[in-house]
Parts: sequence; structure tokens; C-alpha cells
Amino acid sequence: MRFPLRPPLHAMVCALLCLPALAMADAATYPSRPVKIIVSFPPGTGSDGSARFLAQKLEARLGQPFVVENRPGANSFIAAQTVARAEPDGYTLFVASNSPMATNVAQFKSLPYDPVKDFAPVARLYYGAMVLSVPASSPYRTVRDLVEAAKANPGKLSYGSGSASYQIATELFLRQAGAKAVAIPYKGAAPAMADLAGGQVDFAMSDYTAAAGLAQAGKTRILAVAGDKRLSVQPNVPTLQEVGFKDYYMVNWVSLFAPAKTPADIVAKLGKAAVEIFNSKDAEEFIGRTNGQIFAGGPEVLRKFQLDEIKRWSAAATLAGIPKQ
Repeated sequence: MRFPLRPPLHAMVCALLCLPALAMADAATYPSRPVKIIVSFPPGTGSDGSARFLAQKLEARLGQPFVVENRPGANSFIAAQTVARAEPDGYTLFVASNSPMATNVAQFKSLPYDPVKDFAPVARLYYGAMVLSVPASSPYRTVRDLVEAAKANPGKLSYGSGSASYQIATELFLRQAGAKAVAIPYKGAAPAMADLAGGQVDFAMSDYTAAAGLAQAGKTRILAVAGDKRLSVQPNVPTLQEVGFKDYYMVNWVSLFAPAKTPADIVAKLGKAAVEIFNSKDAEEFIGRTNGQIFAGGPEVLRKFQLDEIKRWSAAATLAGIPKQ
């Protein structure tokens, strides 16, 4: 009987020793085909706009198409699960806001994904203040007008909620005001703001990107900023802190993630490129138009920041009196 020949021992050892070199070669030639960037919100939101800006710059820098794919809805569960379950090879990325990566932990008892264990942090990108808006036809000209109406009619006013972040931010505002209103959920800030302009809801919190176009078109009115300083593009709009909401500070942020177990050298290559892109003059001008603030950082910076943000949003949800669903 003849048996299959076994490869010589030196050949087997060489093959094992060559594995790291092969992995490095993959990173050195990455990307060799189109890369998909998942966004959990519809077009017209801050996450979507920054994802398209980043995709364009990465394509120019790395020589392959970076294609943005919107997967809105279900409190960002759909998009997050899509990325978490993707092959960890660097060809599926996630431009994510705080909603799926921090805020959902504060709002839900259990998630169909783990925002820490299921993702590799790639790069922290930028943050932006939320704004409080009403329809242009609204009788509420100031925050005080809105608060007095909500207190006089408990549970009769409604607000648009485009994500878990906006719901927590709005409920915290209402709790501090001593008022109540009904949350109407939407698949992102853009559709919530569209219904706000149409008068289907009485007020809404959103990122400035989603609010700006409608406000400039005279369809909505921005009453206040949720950050700690006024917007340079809306200098006459006060902060909530200025109108009596002491220490109120709620901002959205956007960062880049990959599936867990994505090779560290690919993560490092993407992180370096993303940080350099967002520290550029082009990014400063682009993010400045949305009144955002760049705070670019690599994988380690993003992981620590994400863990801190999970604690911050959980504390805000507790203060707002929002029980986990």
C-alpha cells in the first residue's frame, strides 16, 4: 500500500513562518476592491454627510471606491448588526454616531449586538451640538413659550425622535423643565424634521445638519442650541444653558468602526488615513459648514472615548427618568 507523501518538515515550518508575512502583504495591498461604508441614518443627516465626505477622501487616497450604504431604522440595530456580522477583512466599515455605539446601551435592556465587543475602533472624527426646533408656523417663539405650553398641557404636545440620542436629550430637557410630551419615533433626524416642518409634531431635537436647510428655507425655527456655546452660523440663537437649563449639554459625535477581529494593521492603516483626512483644511471647512468640531483620534483614543460616552449617556438617561426598554 502506498501512502500520500508528507511534505518535508522544512517546508511545513516555512509555511508557518510565512503566515505573518502574508497577512502583512494583505494590509500592504489593502484595499484591492471596493469598500462598503454602512450608515445607520438616512441621507441628509450628519452621519451620512460625513460618511460621504470620508468615502470620497479615502477613495482618492487609497485608490479604490468607498461606497456609502444607508441602513436606517430600528434604532440603528439594522446597520450595527450588518457591520457586526460582516467579514472582518476591512471591506465593511461603519460610520457611526453615538446612538448605536453608546446611547443604545442607556436605552435598551439588551441589544442584538455589543457596541464594544463586536467592533474594532478605527478613528474618532467630529462632534456637533444638537438644536431644538419648532415649525415656522408654531406659536412658540422662545423656549419659555414651548415649556409653558407643555406644562399647561401635560402629554398633549409631541416631539419627533430620530434616534435614542434625541429621545434621551429631549426627555432630559423636559425633565429639567418639569414638563411632559409624547415621543414620536422616526428612522433618523431627517424624516423627523420633515414632519416637524409639516406640523405633524410640535418640536424636535436634531443635529444642526438636519435642521439647517429647513430653517434657512423658513419652514422651521431653531429655538435653542443644546451645546455650551452658540452656533457661529446662528449667533442669535441662545443655548439652553442661557435660558435657564443649567449645565445642559448634549452633543452628537461621529466615528469610524470596523467589525471586531479586523486585522490590526488594516485598522491602523484606515485609522491613520481617517485622522489625517479629518485634520485637513478640507475637513475643517466641510465640518465647519455643519457647525461641527473636529476631534480626530486613532483607535485607542476612540475606544476610551466610547467607554466614557457609554457612562455619560447612561447617566443622562437616568437623570431623564427613562426606563430601559
